[in-house]
Amino acid sequence: MKIQLTEEEKDNLEYIHSQERDKNISDRIKSILLRDEGWSVSKIAQALRLHNDTVSRYIIGYINEKKVKPNHLGSNQKLNDEQTIKLIAHLNERLYDKASAIVSYVKATYDVDYTANGMVDWLKRHNFTYKQPKGYPFKADVQKQEEFINVYKELKENTPKEEPILFMDSAHPTMATKMTHGWISKGSEKFLPTTASRTRVNIAGTIELSTMKVVTGQYDTINGESITDFFKTIKDAYPSASKLHIILDQSGYHRSEVVKKQAEQNGIVLHFLPPYSPNLNPIERLWKFMNEHVRNNKYFKSAKEFREQIDHFFKNKIPIMTNQLKSRINDNFHVVKTAKSF
Repeated sequence: MKIQLTEEEKDNLEYIHSQERDKNISDRIKSILLRDEGWSVSKIAQALRLHNDTVSRYIIGYINEKKVKPNHLGSNQKLNDEQTIKLIAHLNERLYDKASAIVSYVKATYDVDYTANGMVDWLKRHNFTYKQPKGYPFKADVQKQEEFINVYKELKENTPKEEPILFMDSAHPTMATKMTHGWISKGSEKFLPTTASRTRVNIAGTIELSTMKVVTGQYDTINGESITDFFKTIKDAYPSASKLHIILDQSGYHRSEVVKKQAEQNGIVLHFLPPYSPNLNPIERLWKFMNEHVRNNKYFKSAKEFREQIDHFFKNKIPIMTNQLKSRINDNFHVVKTAKSF
């Protein structure tokens, strides 16, 4: 009773399992995946606290019928398990903005009829939700992102504790009122004063994920000169570090000879992110966190007040918000994978 899954089947089963809330169906999928990984039926049964015969039935059901769900889910299950897996995979690769378009695809592909409302029910039942997709830089290279993640994992695993690994970036928050969502009584409106002032603060920053230590510096502009100055600030913040590893993007001033020379003089090793990959720099979430606490739906009466609030956040609030930062900022990188639209 051996089973050998294709990579596509594994990915689809892993996805279904991650979305499934029914424990019995989750156990069925885990049994299939573990058997493919070489686990014996008895070992799977012991791990999942199931009877050997139950595990065997799950595996045989998948081998013979590609079954990942029991047969008693109701009359609205028009697609069989294999068709369901394939449709979920298709919807993860393609972006539809109308349920009626999915209905047409299902009819053309599987000769199964759904109404638009019926398809909406199917989508919700399989943990799809109607929401806006996220934009990404068109030139992002998935392969280079994956290569970076592997290099980063090796760096993290092999670097001594006395050599901190920092993520670095710059931010340029403006004084202009940043309007975002908020809870407002139904049928009413809430008005906030606004300003279109372009006054901004230029911040260079680093974050160390293991400790959530944040180091920042403010400058008139971010260029090679300010970056070399910031390297000294970082070095002063880690006086006992034998070496510092800084991960940063490939901005021109980051790659200039004067910056590289200053980094070397300060015992800093630079590790560059792939081009167009802000999703691989966790400090981007720190800037979002800053906006939530300082800028969102806030009106500043003066440039002085704006700058003081930014200073207060980094000097006084960040040091006591470690737990909140840990819950929001990590290196569980998400590689950008595009979806074709219809």
